[in-house]
Amino acid sequence: MAYVPGVALLAALVVGCSAGADSNANGTDSKAGTPTVSPAPPGKYLTLPAPCRAVPRSTLKDLLPGAAELPGDQQDKVFRGSAAVTYDTDRKVGCNWKADGPNATRSLSIDLERVVSYDPAVSDDDRADTVYAKKEKAAGLSSSAPAGPPDEKDKKDKKDEAGEGSGKAKDPADGDADATDSADPSPSGSDNASSGESTGGTPGSSSSPEEALPSRILDNLGDAAFLQDLPKKAGSTAQHHTVSVVFRTSNVVVTVRYAEQPALVTQVPDGKELQEKAQALARKLAETLSE
Repeated sequence: MAYVPGVALLAALVVGCSAGADSNANGTDSKAGTPTVSPAPPGKYLTLPAPCRAVPRSTLKDLLPGAAELPGDQQDKVFRGSAAVTYDTDRKVGCNWKADGPNATRSLSIDLERVVSYDPAVSDDDRADTVYAKKEKAAGLSSSAPAGPPDEKDKKDKKDEAGEGSGKAKDPADGDADATDSADPSPSGSDNASSGESTGGTPGSSSSPEEALPSRILDNLGDAAFLQDLPKKAGSTAQHHTVSVVFRTSNVVVTVRYAEQPALVTQVPDGKELQEKAQALARKLAETLSE
């Protein structure tokens, strides 16, 4: 009878352990209140289109006018394009086209990147937005309100307030500088000055068309988009002009590059035409991806 209490105690311990094991087996967390993290949603796109078939032949004829003067077999070769070399066509694809004409050489390329986030807390769309933002920053642009300009404005306001509070008169030269700065971004004067040159494609200075066609953020194209205008390099005799349009739609980032190299160094590419056609192609690609 002296050992009965010990047996009873051992039985109670066994029952307690069994109850704890059962609760764990049933999925009950011993640490109550532990938050459960839901994985971020996947991106809309799981595949990418065949890049060299993504641009209709009719569009290629318009973008590469020099191909129309080639024999049939050479035309087909130009319009087939050349696929970019990639090591994972499920994630990144591209295609290039080029046509030499009597007056100029035109080239076109498209690149499509499907972004996948391996962080369960970050969605594919958010990761793609980060990839796009890096490209936008590299182009010297920003779709979000940058911190720089407001700070500069605040500094200017404080400077003006300090001048007024001390009774110091504002320097007229400062007013002229402000007026000049505010007048520079206005496209009205530069558009009028460059309209004749850009539409006719006649020889002349390329400074006016470059000022009239700046790089900028684009609206109503995918989830975010920008255009980068790259005229000829300083000091170069060749009038090479490239326009890039980059946009993001869900977890896919697309880049369109369209360029012209005139046959004569005295000829200036029509930057406005290059921009319009590059944007038109980008919008067609965005529509194709959305289908």
